[in-house]
Amino acid sequence: MDLDVDLAVVLHALGDPVRPALVRRMAEDGESPCSPDDVAVPRSTLSNHWRILREAGITETRRAGKARLMALRRADLDARIPGLLAAVLAEQGR
Repeated sequence: MDLDVDLAVVLHALGDPVRPALVRRMAEDGESPCSPDDVAVPRSTLSNHWRILREAGITETRRAGKARLMALRRADLDARIPGLLAAVLAEQGR
């Protein structure tokens, strides 16, 4: 388990509304392709959002052939910042 997750960096990464939406997608689906069909942002912008989430320690990337799949580092985040993901996921209905 990697606990090298900085709260300020994680909060900054979650500051753009697209990124919490990506986090909720991964929480529901387990993994998300790097270019999901129903996200209405340009591919280059989406790539930047994934980079910010990855560098903040929120996601991990798995290669499957030519595809890249993103997943939450839920255990690491829950260990380092308990309750954060629950709060992000609860915001969906608001």
